[in-house]
Amino acid sequence: MWINPADKRGNFRTHFDFIICGGGSSGSVVAARLAQDSNVQVLLLEAGGDDTAPSISNPAQWPLNLGSAHDWAFQGEPSPYLNGRRMPLNMGKVLGGGSSINVMVWARGHKSDWDHFAEESGDSGWGYESVLDYYRRIENWQGDADPLRRGVGGPVYVAQSDTPQPLANATVEAANEMGIRKFESPNGKMMETDGGAAIADLLIRDNKRQSIFRSYTYPSMHHMNLTVLTGAHVTRVIFSGKKAVGVEAVIDGKVLRLGADREVILSLGAVHTPKVLMQSGIGPAKELQHHGISVVQDLPGVGENHQDHIAFGCTWEYVKPQQVGGGGCEAVLYAKSDANLAAPDMVQCQLEFAVPPPPEVGMEAPEHGWTMFAGLAQPKSRGRVRLSGPRPQDPVVIAPNSLSEPEDLETAFRTIELCRELGNSDLLRPLVKREVLPLERTRSSMEDFIRNSAVTYWHQSCTAKMGRDKMSVVDARLRVYGVENLRIADASIMPKIPVGNLMAPCVVIGERAADMLKADHGIQS
Repeated sequence: MWINPADKRGNFRTHFDFIICGGGSSGSVVAARLAQDSNVQVLLLEAGGDDTAPSISNPAQWPLNLGSAHDWAFQGEPSPYLNGRRMPLNMGKVLGGGSSINVMVWARGHKSDWDHFAEESGDSGWGYESVLDYYRRIENWQGDADPLRRGVGGPVYVAQSDTPQPLANATVEAANEMGIRKFESPNGKMMETDGGAAIADLLIRDNKRQSIFRSYTYPSMHHMNLTVLTGAHVTRVIFSGKKAVGVEAVIDGKVLRLGADREVILSLGAVHTPKVLMQSGIGPAKELQHHGISVVQDLPGVGENHQDHIAFGCTWEYVKPQQVGGGGCEAVLYAKSDANLAAPDMVQCQLEFAVPPPPEVGMEAPEHGWTMFAGLAQPKSRGRVRLSGPRPQDPVVIAPNSLSEPEDLETAFRTIELCRELGNSDLLRPLVKREVLPLERTRSSMEDFIRNSAVTYWHQSCTAKMGRDKMSVVDARLRVYGVENLRIADASIMPKIPVGNLMAPCVVIGERAADMLKADHGIQS
């Protein structure tokens, strides 16, 4: 357990104004913003440990975090759509959450994503024009000035590599020759268009990862009114009638009850937020009753609508070994499989090293090579998260149902075709010895490759969605329907998954949640 230096362990209080559960890309923001008012007592609970490991701070070591103590290391259920495979579903279990173990890519979401959020919620504050205001507040952008779309002086340091590797530059130029427009950045104007290719925006400063916890919460750790606990596994929300009054958490092996005089905010992510809701009596009544859990509020949408970006590793061998820049991801591409779509439905992120494919593919990665993750940016498949039992230690059951919709399979064919055209293009030929995967295949063999090679982009979301229909879990102000003093601020509230990586949209969710809480409780900035 770690309590921030401003507190002494013996003086640890058990009642706070606000309790934020989860120190990831949204929870870190909420905690830091609320603690700006010295009169407000804020508690941030994180199930994982601190973020001081070299594998977290060193951008090049991020793969070492997968499957480590910093990872929940979830697995999906065996799926007929993946030829019976169980897909590993990594998620951050550490201060900073996913922002401490991810590839550090900053992707702000497409204009149409945010306008969809506004339409579903009935609140224009979730629309793109409003969200631009938030990004201007959030960012400390190091690139070319764009006062309309980019921010300077915010807490999040966003930059591109000063010297991208030749592979990254060649990939962007090759995409441009193929008709996928080159942009100076994948954010800003590019996310108002049909897509494009660009050198990635990253959260790396002086060759160190800049997680959202480090960007927002860590600078406030000296504040006497902010308490951060690690190793604090939240098990349920405590209610008085239908009013949230605190949480139960396992800390140092003991079950503690912690009081929240104003509100509880769940920022546990798209797996544990619905789990804690259901184990607290909020969710589909029939499922709760099946597990002997008393129903506080029947909300059938809890745990439903699970969405994730999935990708297929297309790999080439280098002519000779190449250096890896930053965290290894320096080029990104978004494109449409159909010109009539409102937004890109294909996303490709380049890793400057060869990623081993799942064993079911039956082939090895080259010793020296690179992998382009050809992915689905707007998947149609929907999964669910459910309980296996009523106890906190009962594992959650995740059925992603990836590739269950025929449209996703067709888009998978197209994104791989685009990726192979790119990787085998003339501009990349000086760097490429040979294509290793997937190679030219029959349609049947390519379908097998798709189902056997599919991996997650680590973007689980949408399991407690914001909206106004019967399957919605929170309203436009992120309040859980049917109860008081309980909000959700994480990727689970997304009505649909955004086009790109989720870290940046989660920061926006945290900022908006903090603004709403401040307004509702008269809190000063």
